[in-house]
Amino acid sequence: MLRASTLLAIVAALTLIGNLGRPATAQGTPTSAQDIPPVLTPPASSVLLFELGARGVQIYGCEANPDDATAFVWTFEAPEAELINERGEVVGKHFAGPTWQGQDGSAVVGAVLERADSPDPGAIPWLLLEAKDHAGGGAFSTITHIQRLATVGGVAPSEGCDAAHAGAEVRAPYTATYAFYYPSVPVTSGVGTPAA
Repeated sequence: MLRASTLLAIVAALTLIGNLGRPATAQGTPTSAQDIPPVLTPPASSVLLFELGARGVQIYGCEANPDDATAFVWTFEAPEAELINERGEVVGKHFAGPTWQGQDGSAVVGAVLERADSPDPGAIPWLLLEAKDHAGGGAFSTITHIQRLATVGGVAPSEGCDAAHAGAEVRAPYTATYAFYYPSVPVTSGVGTPAA
């Protein structure tokens, strides 16, 4: 039996993605499963709840290189993106944390577990993240793992960061697909099963 909070989160997620006719399936993403590196696979107990597109920027700052104080490098600061459902509607936002927040106020903050190079050398890596914090009781409240897939763009510039530009900021446009997973409910034998 699903807990009421889990059931409410699932209903909120279905409302968020705006497609009640399409059931969530385990391990399914818009990128075919064979294209996803195995290191980015969530735990076997995870079930895909929903997927959202992202459209925005990756923000980088020009800072002194921690390994060589005489050199400067573009350092990642934060993402800033809209989260978009299959109908092209903005249903949330993605920002520093990294945090994903729905219009229902619920949010999940993730921590990177694994990364893999994008098949596109000009794109930011694909990621597997684990939830480390939640807010609210809606669509993102039960998320345990997030995949960042199908990335386009978002890489830091290869030049333009030096002592004369220390503190400068660049906003590199990117798109991606984020897949959100929640834990499956274990089947308890004998509960609700008719006698033979």
